[in-house]
Amino acid sequence: MLLVLDVGNTNTVLGVFAQVAKADAVQPDQLIANWRVATIATQTVDEYGVLFRNLFAMDNLEVKSVRGVVISSVVPPLDSTLRQVCERYFHTKPLFIEPGVKTGMPVHYDNPAEVGADRIVNSVAAFEKYGGPCVVVDFGTATTFDCVSTKGEYEGGVICPGIGISADALFERTARLPRVDIRKPPRIIGSTTVGSLQSGLYYGYLGLVDGILDLLLGELGKETRVIATGGLASLFGSGSKYIKHVDDFLTLEGLRIIWERNASGKSSAPAKASSGSKPPSH
Repeated sequence: MLLVLDVGNTNTVLGVFAQVAKADAVQPDQLIANWRVATIATQTVDEYGVLFRNLFAMDNLEVKSVRGVVISSVVPPLDSTLRQVCERYFHTKPLFIEPGVKTGMPVHYDNPAEVGADRIVNSVAAFEKYGGPCVVVDFGTATTFDCVSTKGEYEGGVICPGIGISADALFERTARLPRVDIRKPPRIIGSTTVGSLQSGLYYGYLGLVDGILDLLLGELGKETRVIATGGLASLFGSGSKYIKHVDDFLTLEGLRIIWERNASGKSSAPAKASSGSKPPSH
């Protein structure tokens, strides 16, 4: 089994890939389990180790069957902790998405080391699954738009405050507005304070997403595929004019793809492949 970890500022998503035998034939590695937990930078090696082992036990998976671990992290203070967790509890050295790792994707960024590891992983998976040109919209703590060319080259993108950050700022700066769930309201015109807030948050943020995508498609071409991933991908993907694919496990698939490219020592992408990159500080 292969354990993949997508470590974000708010949540950490874990997935397990394994070969599944069907009809007397072994299928390619498939995602057989996944979990989402809070990212807590202060947790110790043993606390994370117990958590991960308990998750495996819940799905009746054997920890000793893990043959490798690959990690995409945008929380540098956690990297050493997770490395020790893998070595102590899974008896394997993890592969971090960082400079020197074969991603099979040239990175056309002024400083490739500034690109978040998750952005490269998403782009690799999107190009592998959907082709190019494409744009990946990742609804996380920050919302990122990542652009991949027809040739499978990472072109850069856009970073915006996530809707959670926007909502928190609104609630914290106003004395009488309540905190509300972020969801699509039944109608645009709110007849209550809660309804008005939900309408503003949902349609305001949807307008931001589609406005940016409209500009990006103007540069990349109208044939560009748009893929959404992240915690709120389904919510906004269903309302967007441009998002045609919602892929909840895109990042996990990208981690598996990069693991396989490094394990085999081969890359199916262009010859001038560039490495992935260390997460930025933002």
